Amino acid sequence: MSKIFFPAEWYPQSGVQLTWPHVNTDWADILDEVTTCYIAIAKEIVKHEKLLIICDNSSQVMSYFSEHELKNIIVTKQKSNDTWARDHGAISVFVDGIPTVIDFGYNAWGLKFAANLDNQITEKIYNENIFKPEVAYQSRLNFILEGGSIESDGKNTILTTTDCLTAPNRNQPMTRDDIENHLKEYLGANRVLFLDYGYLAGDDTDNHIDTLARFCNEDTIAYVKCSDVNDEHYEALNKMEQQLKSFTTPDNKAYNLIPLPMAEAVYENDYRLPATYANFLILNNTVIVPFYNTETDKIAKEQLQKAFPSHEIVGIDCSVLIKQHGSLHCITMQFPKGYL
Repeated sequence: MSKIFFPAEWYPQSGVQLTWPHVNTDWADILDEVTTCYIAIAKEIVKHEKLLIICDNSSQVMSYFSEHELKNIIVTKQKSNDTWARDHGAISVFVDGIPTVIDFGYNAWGLKFAANLDNQITEKIYNENIFKPEVAYQSRLNFILEGGSIESDGKNTILTTTDCLTAPNRNQPMTRDDIENHLKEYLGANRVLFLDYGYLAGDDTDNHIDTLARFCNEDTIAYVKCSDVNDEHYEALNKMEQQLKSFTTPDNKAYNLIPLPMAEAVYENDYRLPATYANFLILNNTVIVPFYNTETDKIAKEQLQKAFPSHEIVGIDCSVLIKQHGSLHCITMQFPKGYL
């Protein structure tokens, strides 16, 4: 039997994927605004590691960067429905020590949106030899799994949510036990922690774990805490907090839990947008945290500094991203060292 290692996000990285917004995505009406946000995120990433950009207009995208920055950027022209690289991007594992990209099926969170083009991206970039020659490819398109729905501690534990993995139009008629067995088989996990509670207004993903609770190291979890009893999130997030307190590490110790503030409510046309500080991205020696131009930005940064004492915490305004119901982690996908 093959030995599979699913690295945590803090494992040394070779690069990050962005799928760039264009006029045929849902960003069309605010394309200039979201492009500015993407450029800011991209420029921070290339300070630390390589950046793989999937786009429909490579010359235009390349014009946003300096000659020095472009030395750390790989640009490939591919068609896409949208830009949520966390969910249509490859899941990276090591199979018997061999770096391997797993191409899981992606159907836009249970057939909510079109995803026919996004679902082809991983195979196409692999066939273009974007990855290093030693990187292998596995097709698991018969199993729907989004990167935003799973967290790895790098020690064979996966953290996820029941609502997402058992949601309609993903993997029915599989039961939760069936899905857990697949995660263990494909990702080398020996245990899966299912959060049964959690909620984020405006979320399309059926409670992706990366909007609610995140591994920061093997025994630390940062999670969204709601302290306002009048907030619509209070009951669900309080139950989530209690369940997190009941979880233990593989050696049966309680997790170190670091609460992140509930982002101040952001509305558009009386509709609450899914602002969350849990949607941060871990890079080599840096953590990028989404900011929303509210007073809670500073508190979130301070809390994440506790979770990552040896990392620089960098905030980037992601107010535009939540207009399409995602945030910073949702638009990125990291590749471990040895992939790019």
